[in-house]
Amino acid sequence: MDEEYYAYAEGSVVNSRGMQLFTCSWSPKAAASRAVVCLCHGYAVECSVTMRGTAERLAREGYAVYGLDYEGHGRSDGLPGYVPDLDAVVRDCDAFFSSVAASFPGRRFLLGESMGGAVALLLHRARPDYWSGAILVAPMCKIAEEMRPHPVVVSVLKAMTRVIPTWPVVPTSDVIELAYRTQTKRDEIRRNRLCYKGRPRLKTAYELLRVSLHLESTVLSQVRLPLLILHGADDKVTDPSVSELLYRTSPSQDKTFNLYPGMWHALTSGELPDNMHAVFQDIISWLNHRSTPASSSDVDADAGKQPSRVLSLEAEQKAKHDAKH
Repeated sequence: MDEEYYAYAEGSVVNSRGMQLFTCSWSPKAAASRAVVCLCHGYAVECSVTMRGTAERLAREGYAVYGLDYEGHGRSDGLPGYVPDLDAVVRDCDAFFSSVAASFPGRRFLLGESMGGAVALLLHRARPDYWSGAILVAPMCKIAEEMRPHPVVVSVLKAMTRVIPTWPVVPTSDVIELAYRTQTKRDEIRRNRLCYKGRPRLKTAYELLRVSLHLESTVLSQVRLPLLILHGADDKVTDPSVSELLYRTSPSQDKTFNLYPGMWHALTSGELPDNMHAVFQDIISWLNHRSTPASSSDVDADAGKQPSRVLSLEAEQKAKHDAKH
């Protein structure tokens, strides 16, 4: 039983705007936690159900895991699916995550999926030297062309956000069909009452577009913390090429980019079982390497060395293929 390995708890915090936000945690029972991992969930989903599988796998490996449902998401206060200010979401996450991570000096990690990847990058920019590393799963650094609103829609969107910001009318493709490869997971998401399944609200869509453009133009070249970037090559929701751009432009001296051929957007929850197992093996191996205290001899041996830069074989092959065509 999983309960033998970790203790699950739920709680809440009140943000600076007086809203009650749902929190959850998975704490290993066997011994002291190796490190803390703070979950940044994607748009329209939440932590306690949608990201439970990720949290449980990490907790079984000895990691303390914390999640926070954003304003308008899951069990938190707010209009469902409404994100009036993504910067406020980042401030909420910063306040909660920094409080729970305070007892893990030097062993603090962020794990962001999709929109949560954007949140994780902005958390890093808010505290450049605080986090020990970030795992970005199909991060929303740029909205894929298949999901990007038509330019006419963008123009109307910008003009109308001040008039009817909460109106759920933005036309998009069916994200559930595009993100989750297995029908079982699609059905689970559709049954989950905590997930928002309506059309994006005007201000929410504008915020997602605004932040993705800001990340692409400004933030990617300023990311300095250790990075593990994971993306499915067949992702139709967020753009794999921008994850590769983040890998190549980030000045971080410890960065890894894994591009998984044939995989979709939801790498940790909506893929085939063998594919998800491979993804979690990569995540846990990366975390273990960066959360296990080094011996004094290891420190001496590594003194003065630059951390390695790693690009997955699949990504290198893709880059070579693109260069030929």
